[in-house]
Amino acid sequence: MDTTIDRPVSAIDPFSREFLRDPYPHHARLREAGPVVWLEQYGIWAMARHQEVRDALTDWQTYCSSAGVGLSDFRKEPPWRPPSIILEADPPLHTRTRAVLTRIMSPAAINILRATFEREAESLVTRLVDQREFDGIADLAEAYPLKVFPDAVGISEEGRENLLPYGSMVFNSFGPRNELFNAAMANAGPVRDWIMSRCSRAALAPNGLGIQIFEAVDSGELSEAEAGMLVRSFLSAGIDTTVYGLGNALYCFASYPEQWMLLRESPNLIRGAFEEVLRFEAPVQTFFRTTTRQVDVGGVRLGQGEKVLLFLAAANRDPRRWDKPDAFDVKRRATGHMTFGTGIHGCVGQALARLESEAILSAFAKRVASFELMGQPEPRLNNTLRGLDTLPLRIVPV
Repeated sequence: MDTTIDRPVSAIDPFSREFLRDPYPHHARLREAGPVVWLEQYGIWAMARHQEVRDALTDWQTYCSSAGVGLSDFRKEPPWRPPSIILEADPPLHTRTRAVLTRIMSPAAINILRATFEREAESLVTRLVDQREFDGIADLAEAYPLKVFPDAVGISEEGRENLLPYGSMVFNSFGPRNELFNAAMANAGPVRDWIMSRCSRAALAPNGLGIQIFEAVDSGELSEAEAGMLVRSFLSAGIDTTVYGLGNALYCFASYPEQWMLLRESPNLIRGAFEEVLRFEAPVQTFFRTTTRQVDVGGVRLGQGEKVLLFLAAANRDPRRWDKPDAFDVKRRATGHMTFGTGIHGCVGQALARLESEAILSAFAKRVASFELMGQPEPRLNNTLRGLDTLPLRIVPV
């Protein structure tokens, strides 16, 4: 299929283990190859520059989500689970479902959760400081979101161990059917059954975010089935991204102790510092879109119905957009990073992720002079996400 003239072509495999372990040199090659690049191994387009990624994310009419935000084209092959009616939907359906979630996740609603999230963060961090040594992933980056987020949604404690495997299934499914996908899907049946059993009105605790979705059924905004699917979207997108983000934050501050010192000296930097973590070590690396019409990008013509892989993390380090993009700087104004996306499909739960990170970093800043790496962190390879499987840390208390 040849849809353009003089298109840049690359043999890079963005789902290879070599790429996933260290994507940044490959990102640079893709950015320099052109505003849009043909990845010959998969027969797809790729965008790695900030301007083109942002333009595609904000132009949902041309770059749709309803054909799937992964490599698979839902119009040509059935997805492994019913498509998300928020992430994998376009207007008018997306407009209706997004309105419900935007109301439930309003600043006022998030602020109600603040005291609980801060209390849980203080308790966990106090315990870890007393231990002096801990695994930054299992003991914090996983433990904290797996407590506060399901509590906020109204999910019972029994079976929460299924949440991380389900997230792994979802995010690995956005790539090809490779070893990572197969490993994630190895126990798919029981995990998926548990998730679906948690998404009904009867399974949710009163006053949680989940039951508030079902209140939109009572007001006529959603059907009962749609409400269940939105709760499922909460559970698939609300845990892993925060786990990876918190783990990456700890890794950054252990690797750049002078930045932690700056943050401790100026706690007002905490909120912006997490944005810099998201820019520098993006937990969400990529998402796909599908063209709805022919479109020219930098003089290259893309055809209708073609998959486009948007490298959010490459856009975050584009020297056309950022000064010294490969430096981690908590004083940087990192507004404009693409980790949460932008436009109508910008992450609906980003305020919740920011609340969690702010609570944890604030609790650490009061108690910890520095973090020290106790050994080599192990990466957790994923077709879409970037983060760690283990992060052995020692704390130097204040």
